[in-house]
Amino acid sequence: MKLAIVCDDLVQFGGQERLVLALTEVWPNAPLYTAYVSQKWLNQLKQRKVNVKTSYMQKLPLIEKLYRYYAVLLLQVIAFEIFDFSEYDIILSVSSRFSHAAVTKPGTTHICYMNSPGRMIWEPTKYFEKETFGILKPFRALANILLRFPLTMLRMWDRGAVQRVDAFVANSKNAASRIKKYYRRESEVIYPFVDIREDIPYDTVQSSYFIVISRLQPWKRVDVAVTACTRLGLPLKIIGEGPDLERLKSIAGPTVEFLGYISEVRKKELLRGSLALINTQKEDFGIVPLEALVFGKPVIAYGSGGVLETVKPGLTGEFFYEQTPEALESVLRNFDKIRYNSNTCALTAGKFTKETFKNRIKELVDKVYLSRIAA
Repeated sequence: MKLAIVCDDLVQFGGQERLVLALTEVWPNAPLYTAYVSQKWLNQLKQRKVNVKTSYMQKLPLIEKLYRYYAVLLLQVIAFEIFDFSEYDIILSVSSRFSHAAVTKPGTTHICYMNSPGRMIWEPTKYFEKETFGILKPFRALANILLRFPLTMLRMWDRGAVQRVDAFVANSKNAASRIKKYYRRESEVIYPFVDIREDIPYDTVQSSYFIVISRLQPWKRVDVAVTACTRLGLPLKIIGEGPDLERLKSIAGPTVEFLGYISEVRKKELLRGSLALINTQKEDFGIVPLEALVFGKPVIAYGSGGVLETVKPGLTGEFFYEQTPEALESVLRNFDKIRYNSNTCALTAGKFTKETFKNRIKELVDKVYLSRIAA
């Protein structure tokens, strides 16, 4: 059985990228196809001895900064449709935008692990928030008009592209419902993972602050936490970088601290010393809440999306159901860390291990492949 792994791109380093790396551990000899790769990722893949194959987009100018705009111009669509996968028995794509568009011969089985149907295509209003236009911000109204036609074409293309996929895997029940809504396809749920260490002490330092870990994009709604903690005078540490940073700083009070990019070791230290994680965004699944639970910390989250599948109110955290500072403030006023048991939080996170993920995805690939060749 000859298998290739396919993913959208490798520029950022988040949950989807960690998942791709885990797949290269399950199938270490499989080549990895992607539209483009940052230099940082190229170095890491070289160290891991991963055979990475990029498209013509790798040579486009300012690819790491302009990839969203190149995607709207359909350049990433073309990249995946011209890759040659004729020599493979199985294509395993990891997609939240375009990699599920891989074109295969009739005898090749295509399995897609979908984190989400492309938000740029199906939920453009949220995806192209005002700050994400960057240099085009002064022309946002015009850009919205100009994008309507290409986005309509992308939706038509996407509905056709998904018909090439033989089996879908979703990263959560939430993602599965969106796959069914937009594509009319069923999918099996295999949850992503959080790295678990059994030697993590839960309460080695005095908990004294709330924490946010997020890319600082407008749609992440970190401003909800900044405003709520500023009004209540509560200490808040924010880990992350992004285009929304300056706006967030402008509305933050003296109790809010922006830490930018930090190492994984420092992140774990800060999680260990926190009162709770505040999660303001709607995610298809959400790895960060699980990272907090690993350290026995409760999660205060916007009650929508994948977090509903990992956090239990009253046991491992609390929800606020409107994405507003006022809704979050109500929860923060009544927050008492004594209500939450560190062991219960950690045991919840312990259900989402890398080994569990790797075993389940391998079992599913084998099952789908065997059923295809037996048919």
